[in-house]
Amino acid sequence: MNLTRRVKTARGLLAGFAATSAAHLGAIATGVTTLQRATKPALMPLLAAQSLAASRKAPKLLAPALVASTGGDVLLQVGGDTAFLAGMGSFAAAHVCYVTMFVQEGALSDRRKALLVGAAYATAWATMMGQLWPGLGDLKVPVAGYSLLLASTAVTSAGLNWRTGLGGALFLLSDTLIATQLAGWKELPGHELMIMSTYIAAQYLLASGVLAHQEETASQGRVELRARPATA
Repeated sequence: MNLTRRVKTARGLLAGFAATSAAHLGAIATGVTTLQRATKPALMPLLAAQSLAASRKAPKLLAPALVASTGGDVLLQVGGDTAFLAGMGSFAAAHVCYVTMFVQEGALSDRRKALLVGAAYATAWATMMGQLWPGLGDLKVPVAGYSLLLASTAVTSAGLNWRTGLGGALFLLSDTLIATQLAGWKELPGHELMIMSTYIAAQYLLASGVLAHQEETASQGRVELRARPATA
């Protein structure tokens, strides 16, 4: 696929992702359950296809992270404890992919920043788990384990650029809103809409952010290569 065709394909897929996201969020706002269930499984595959079309050198773990997220989206729609736990496991696999990918991209190269961000998220995690713990019942251990992976994504994503950092924070917020439901907290107005809007934004920012990081790194490499003196 030549560059012009690749750009057009990526733009078309991004438009499809945006339209499907808008349709899904609109269905939540208006209570159209059928449209919600039809659009949700299409979100992450569209984003994965767009990411692969946008960059020939997309990280190998980006597509698996989005595919695993698709599995989580589908399973959480099924309902029931078994499907919920399986969906949580699928999202856990997505976070393992994200954390590994960000580390491979150099997210921990600034050790001081990583420690400060890690301490901040660790404090937030401990505080939130302390508040949620009494209401989680049999889900205490699974939620605690999953939330550690989620926080790890937030920490490592902050090490690349503002896009991935914001994406990791929004992913944490989205899943924290789900956790408050599990713990029986009173829901905020538009609770489901907030869960999905922050989730969709998070995934887009994580995907587009890591691609932007790769492009920036490649550009710096090209500049450094041109700046080297010619060998006599």
